[in-house]
Amino acid sequence: MDAFFAAVEQASKPSLRGKPVVVGGLGPRGVVSTASYEARVFGVHSAMPMAQARRLCPNAAYLAPRFSLYREVSEAVMEILAALSPLVEPLSLDEAFVDLEAGDALKEGAASPAVRAVGDRLRETISRSTGLSGSVGLAGSKMLAKIASEDAKPDGLVVIEPGTERELLAPMPVRTLPGVGPATAEVLRRAGITTVGDTAEAGEAELLRLLGRAHGTSLYAMANGWDDRPVIAERDAKSVSVEDTFDVDLTDRALVQAQVARLADRCVERLRAAGRSGRTVVIKVRSYDFSTLTRSETLRGPTDDPGVVREAAARLIDTVDTTAGVRLLGVGVSGLADFTQEDLFAQAQATADAAEATAAAGETRQREAPGPAAGPESDGAPADRRWVPGRDVRHAEHGHGWVQGSGLGRVTVRFEDPGSAPGRVRTFSVDDPGLEAAEPPPLAAMSRAEPADLLGRTGDAAREESVQLSVPAIRPKSRSGAGEAEEEAAGGPSEDRDGDGEGDGETEGREASAEGGTSSP
Repeated sequence: MDAFFAAVEQASKPSLRGKPVVVGGLGPRGVVSTASYEARVFGVHSAMPMAQARRLCPNAAYLAPRFSLYREVSEAVMEILAALSPLVEPLSLDEAFVDLEAGDALKEGAASPAVRAVGDRLRETISRSTGLSGSVGLAGSKMLAKIASEDAKPDGLVVIEPGTERELLAPMPVRTLPGVGPATAEVLRRAGITTVGDTAEAGEAELLRLLGRAHGTSLYAMANGWDDRPVIAERDAKSVSVEDTFDVDLTDRALVQAQVARLADRCVERLRAAGRSGRTVVIKVRSYDFSTLTRSETLRGPTDDPGVVREAAARLIDTVDTTAGVRLLGVGVSGLADFTQEDLFAQAQATADAAEATAAAGETRQREAPGPAAGPESDGAPADRRWVPGRDVRHAEHGHGWVQGSGLGRVTVRFEDPGSAPGRVRTFSVDDPGLEAAEPPPLAAMSRAEPADLLGRTGDAAREESVQLSVPAIRPKSRSGAGEAEEEAAGGPSEDRDGDGEGDGETEGREASAEGGTSSP
């Protein structure tokens, strides 16, 4: 999908269509999760600090993410893909591999015209069903299909013909290949290797010498266009985690410990929502200077008990010197299982610890601890009264709208919905009794979409297939079983999710905040 989060926002908000839109964290340390193509003209891109984006494109609409709506649209797209083939491997909310040979999509043969026709029908169906554009890459392997889809953006289709792989790859920068990051690229550059063609010509022996056996062998294969990885429909999550970045570095030891306890509880909530337990507890600490370290502890058996995870995380944070200042904290659980082995000693201690934790949390609030990337309207306000730019609201008199900005005790709302004309803007007091939070309405195209059929069936046959697919067989691999990747952030921690396939770690949006700020459509 093209600039997925931003495209969904534009489809949902008529006044933003054709205008620069940036989705991400709105706090001082937020980062861009997705930028619309109108914003990219100004140099804004994913993983960029939000402050830099605002300098480059001050007139863009800066919105907090709405993951519930993104998941809804993503599930609709995955349902369309599932009609093509039973083998669909979601990479994120907006991207997936599809093995066309495993389904009936290529019943007319695998020749280029037939394959291209399938891609064209797929793009048309996605556009008709969601109102959004998607780019399709068709090739004989996952790596090449990924490269083709990137080359097709936005709203395009690229087919890589068999036998043309090396010719196509040769002039591309070596960083085009999966697994080649800045460090690997620098090693290769010092050896005079800057393109994929150079990599293939260097030979496997030279790459093994430069990069080691595992990395050198795989890189040589990819440089020659060889990739035999199968499309895997089901992938088990390896871990569940949460993390928060703070507007102000934490230096108080008690505050750090309180935040770790809070993160441990949230992590267990996600773990339980996914129906899983875990054996290894991991903490992540990023210091003021961006240096990052992790500590882990393996338990006697898998657990989903919050007391056990909280205690393990507390022991781990006690081994870390945080006096210089902590920018980011995270707690995760790995070694996942479908059963639990209860720790009776930890359960006995949990009741006593709960009271102590509650008291500590109260003391922390009294100290006015800096929250995770909190904004000006979030301090002390209940969650349902935090008027974050982009948030859906409903007014007793004016109906549905979305928050355009807030501050100084006022909140500005634009009243429109996906199927309306651009709406009017009105300003209210933040405590206006007629204003309340609302759920995102479905996109206009989705509310009127007919059953999608990519195999040429019509009428009752297509409707019957649509009913069978009403619950997606394959869900996007979003962060933790609950997906969302931290719904209070523009990326958030856990398994594997991003808005448009860019960024990782801190710059993927994990430092993004959904609080505060203003929008300028």
